[in-house]
Amino acid sequence: MRQIVLDTETTGLSTGHGHRIIEIGCLELVDRRLTGREFHRFLNPDRDIDEGAEAVHGISRADLENEPRFPEIVDDLLAFLKGAELVIHNASFDVGFLEYELSLMKHPEPTIEQHATVLDTLTLARKIHPGQRNSLDALCKRYSVDATKRDVHGALIDSELLANVYLAMTGGQTALLLDEESPGPGAGAAAGRGQARAEQGQAAIVGADLKLIVVKASAEEAAAHEAMLKKIRKSGACVWDFD
Repeated sequence: MRQIVLDTETTGLSTGHGHRIIEIGCLELVDRRLTGREFHRFLNPDRDIDEGAEAVHGISRADLENEPRFPEIVDDLLAFLKGAELVIHNASFDVGFLEYELSLMKHPEPTIEQHATVLDTLTLARKIHPGQRNSLDALCKRYSVDATKRDVHGALIDSELLANVYLAMTGGQTALLLDEESPGPGAGAAAGRGQARAEQGQAAIVGADLKLIVVKASAEEAAAHEAMLKKIRKSGACVWDFD
């Protein structure tokens, strides 16, 4: 399954006030693995950026003077999104801005559903965690996704954080599935089998050549362990006693 984790930054909060997209960041997932393919562009909006928006993403109008306009990158963007499921947090916001940009340039296929399907992770999070805060920041904390490197919001870094959150929230083994290499044939089926074994309480073996660091107990720790076993034996059978 091919999915694109997508985020945008904008000049303001509402297309009704003529606000525009200034950054698009997309990361590709195939069978729940990051492939390393991405789409990232800054855009010249030909308008001022609200102070509140600039405080969030740190991008000024001067930063964008030499960047392309949306119509210049739209073909590459839509080709990247084509046929995928878009994973977006608060999808109505980003989809609304994308469709506004398409309408401004009178694109012949101006709706996102003509190019891809959409999964809204905010709606999903509200179903899983009703009555709780479900912002991306809150979900990062809930699922122990490290967001400390993000000083300000950015479309690409937020897409990376959302990819981690989405995989964790939907039951994936985030650390094991976020590879920079493309999955080989049958990777999706193998991941599914591994997840099924994990759900049944069995350990999924990932990578036969995985080298683990084994730290052996010291003589003092071994003696303390044996002393504890002696105490347990006095109360009955000891399940850790292999003698």
